[in-house]
Amino acid sequence: MLAESICDWWSLAGVDALVGDEPAGWLVAPPANDAAATKPKALRASEPELPPLPAVLQRPEAPEVVENKGPVIFPDDWGDFQQWLATGDDVPGSQWDARRVLPIGAPGAALMLLTAWPEIDDQQSGALFSGAAGKLLDAMLAAIGTTRAESYVASLAVTRPAGGRCDSRDAAELDRLLWHHLRLAKPERLLLIGSNIVRMAAASELPDTRGKLLEINQDGGKVAAVAVAHPTMLLARPAQKAAAWDSLKLFNRGR
Repeated sequence: MLAESICDWWSLAGVDALVGDEPAGWLVAPPANDAAATKPKALRASEPELPPLPAVLQRPEAPEVVENKGPVIFPDDWGDFQQWLATGDDVPGSQWDARRVLPIGAPGAALMLLTAWPEIDDQQSGALFSGAAGKLLDAMLAAIGTTRAESYVASLAVTRPAGGRCDSRDAAELDRLLWHHLRLAKPERLLLIGSNIVRMAAASELPDTRGKLLEINQDGGKVAAVAVAHPTMLLARPAQKAAAWDSLKLFNRGR
């Protein structure tokens, strides 16, 4: 009875545990032993990405430095030159289409047929002067007593630029290629076909060359040449056939 009375008294006083010499963490909550206590804390939702700055506020990237590789070196051997036209990565005028339209014939031909670049039909077929334009050209050649098979047929560029036009930088490289090609081909006579090649080779406009025998300087000598509109243009504008014949018939002299 006495012991119970003493315990009740201490309990009423707020003392309900034994006190020892070692300190105890009275305020530390005991570890929970239920499943809910092991739940990980919910992760904070990531903050949304901010929209990019307007272009005018962004730091400009350093301009790419373009290495100046210098002028292209053209092969001097005829066979190497033809192979280079077919497969070379640095051929001027080869960059406008994956398919190249290559020259046909041998050097030293009696007549070289030269145009600036393939027409759309040529690019698709892989051969110069294809389709109806080719048939008209064959008739023009027959009128002066020759054929394509007896001639060297080439375009200055082996692919067609968009819209049939090139910029001044490409034109400068094609100009170098023109004179190198002529030097290797060594034709006896030259038929310039189309206004673009007339500007490049004769530095003239096509209408100004009507009925004129042109002389193209080449390796210290001169090559006789005449200029005519491209057969595709003659098919579209038949009235220009008379001007083409005025020039073409100059190659008939002495026959």
